[in-house]
Amino acid sequence: MNTQEIKLPSRIESVDAAAEAADDFAKKCGCGDECVYALDLAIRESVANAVKHGNKFDETKEVEISFEEFDNVIEIRVRDFGTGFSVADVPDPTDPENLLKSNGRGILFMNSFMDEVKWENPPGGGLRVKMRKKL
Repeated sequence: MNTQEIKLPSRIESVDAAAEAADDFAKKCGCGDECVYALDLAIRESVANAVKHGNKFDETKEVEISFEEFDNVIEIRVRDFGTGFSVADVPDPTDPENLLKSNGRGILFMNSFMDEVKWENPPGGGLRVKMRKKL
């Protein structure tokens, strides 16, 4: 079992730092190119959401990221310390009324590229997205 945890400041540059960490972790676990690409997209979307929507660019709040590999699965957890939200309240980006809106696409991408995506409201506030990808 491999694990890694990082904490990043709530600024847009953290998206690239998180993607680089995910890429390194995935390669250490033996992920192929397709898996690395899926993880890259999912981590970029989730960290961008945590920085922008969760922590609202407040650099006194960190984004906590953990990577874990077990049972032929990579699990990534991304946590912000904002007010949280309900995924059910996000408009469906595939609905014709919402096609030109930018909201909701990140959630669609995460669900498309990962095998499992869950949102949790952890103790202490904020929102944690847990994503799994089979190797």
